[in-house]
Amino acid sequence: METLKEFFSFQDPSIIAVTVGAILLSSSSAVVGTFTFLKKKALVGDAVAHSVLPGICLAFILSGTKNPIYLIIGAFVTGWLSLVIIDHISKKSKLKEDTAIALILSVFFGIGILMLTNIQHSGNAAQTGLDSFLFGKAAALVGNDLIVFGIVAVVLIATVIFFFKELKLMAFDQDYAEAIGLPVKGLELLLTSLTVLAVVTGIQAVGVVLMAAMLITPAAAARFWTNDTRVMTLLAAILGGFSGLSGAFVSYAAPAMPTGPWIVMIISAIALISFFVAPKRGIISRGMEQRKLQRMIMDENLLKELFHLGEKDHDLYKGRSIEEIIEERYFPEKTLRKSLNRLRRQGFLTKTNGDWRYTEAGKMKGQRVVKLHRLWELYLSEKMKIAPDHVHEDAETIEHIITPELEERLEKMFDRRATDPHDEQIPY
Repeated sequence: METLKEFFSFQDPSIIAVTVGAILLSSSSAVVGTFTFLKKKALVGDAVAHSVLPGICLAFILSGTKNPIYLIIGAFVTGWLSLVIIDHISKKSKLKEDTAIALILSVFFGIGILMLTNIQHSGNAAQTGLDSFLFGKAAALVGNDLIVFGIVAVVLIATVIFFFKELKLMAFDQDYAEAIGLPVKGLELLLTSLTVLAVVTGIQAVGVVLMAAMLITPAAAARFWTNDTRVMTLLAAILGGFSGLSGAFVSYAAPAMPTGPWIVMIISAIALISFFVAPKRGIISRGMEQRKLQRMIMDENLLKELFHLGEKDHDLYKGRSIEEIIEERYFPEKTLRKSLNRLRRQGFLTKTNGDWRYTEAGKMKGQRVVKLHRLWELYLSEKMKIAPDHVHEDAETIEHIITPELEERLEKMFDRRATDPHDEQIPY
């Protein structure tokens, strides 16, 4: 707690520079990364991150200083050039985009390593800290860096806000955007430039190797929580900013811990947690929803088979033993017993002297499932021209998810016809 209080007192200017810089870099990268993620170009960030290294080295060689403005310009040029080449290769040759990305990434990064090695042999890299661009060194951020990165972050966020609708449309339906007259090529160029600029500004915090994670991971984590692009972008920025703040705190509390890698570790942990616990999209909630659906299908199939037995005996309310039900249609006995007890709790079945029978509500529900099954078989055979002996399996699946509106349409379509393709009565 003492360390926490000292950190958030912000009395040390270096703490302010590192913390604010990490937050700005992480949040602005996350905002741009949202659209890179939505356009399914996650690997582009990795290609840019590796391709900026020769630009950084070249800017240092030409300027002789580690001025962040010069380094950003150099990195921007080679990063942007790499994307242009990747796009050209994928469109003008038989190579796929992932192959072009791997090719350009390795070539540019190899050139960058050669140039960095040459600088190191000259004895300058260690003094300037230029080699820290490989793995990042957020603790090296100073006031001048903060001003430059702050301006770049504001430009990135403001540009995304201004062109939000266009970028959103481009991410989801580029053909429609082109059809309504939007400058698609110009917007692609804008997004490319924003991606390169975001990567370039974040390099000093997390380094070439980890920058792709900082660009994509906040957006991936946010995607688990919402379907709204606006909310997703805002949430990605918040998660990115939080990871930047947390990474700076870890580095302060444990000086041996590097800030950049911890930023990536924290946002990766958030993404992993989101993967499991997010509502609707999380693996736990999806698993629960799947089990709920399986139970529903099991219950409806059981009620349907009881109705079939009742049709044979002309007595829908006759009690049935477990053996009799299994003989009509095989169910695993353990699963069958659970379903019978569940339907009894829900008021669809009663148990008398070991036999199971419908309640009025159970009879109505079982009758509806049978009706939907036979209506759907009728639709498949007459409207889709599928042979009657091939429609059962499809009807078995779809009968559980037909909505009341679709049910009404099917009834009207066939004018409440009395029999299905197998001449069995459709119970209305």
